[in-house]
Amino acid sequence: MKHHRGRLEVITGPMFCGKTDELLRRLRRASIAKQNIQVFKPGFDIRYGNEKVTSHAGNEYEAYPVENITEIPALLQDDVTVVAIDEAQFFEDEIIPVVQDLVDRGIRVIVAGLDMDFRGVPFGQMPQLLAQAEIVDKLQAICMVCGEEATRTQRLVDGEPAYYDDPIIIVGASEMYEARCRIHHQVPKKD
Repeated sequence: MKHHRGRLEVITGPMFCGKTDELLRRLRRASIAKQNIQVFKPGFDIRYGNEKVTSHAGNEYEAYPVENITEIPALLQDDVTVVAIDEAQFFEDEIIPVVQDLVDRGIRVIVAGLDMDFRGVPFGQMPQLLAQAEIVDKLQAICMVCGEEATRTQRLVDGEPAYYDDPIIIVGASEMYEARCRIHHQVPKKD
């Protein structure tokens, strides 16, 4: 079933809030509607396997790993109606025109990614994608300190908060990251 108009949907929030589970839920519904789906992810994200998008809860969907977002148009099947992109914050600036082109072609594009990095700073091209989206869902996790709603991702190094000047991109899961509320999110500066 072809869409009459393309649209961009963005699912965002901190780690452990269920972004990928929500992405997979939408893909299951699109599959039930007999829509043709292709899923893409950064090639370096091999936490749960190279050719699958997998949530922390263990749900998964077959995906194409790409090193550069500009690979997507060449990999696109002729009859695709839904394109999903997981971990969108890791893709370079070219994600904006690639996504816009897909939407202009009448494709429903569903993007999931962190809105902020571990420092609490907007992450990559996510602010631009959020601004251009027809639908935005910002999910919350649970703060691992107080149990309140969490909107931040805390990176930990040997159990302590990472410094502001530490590398921004380090792929990991619960061994390195926690969801935190604004009050308990800490990002110290090096002396």
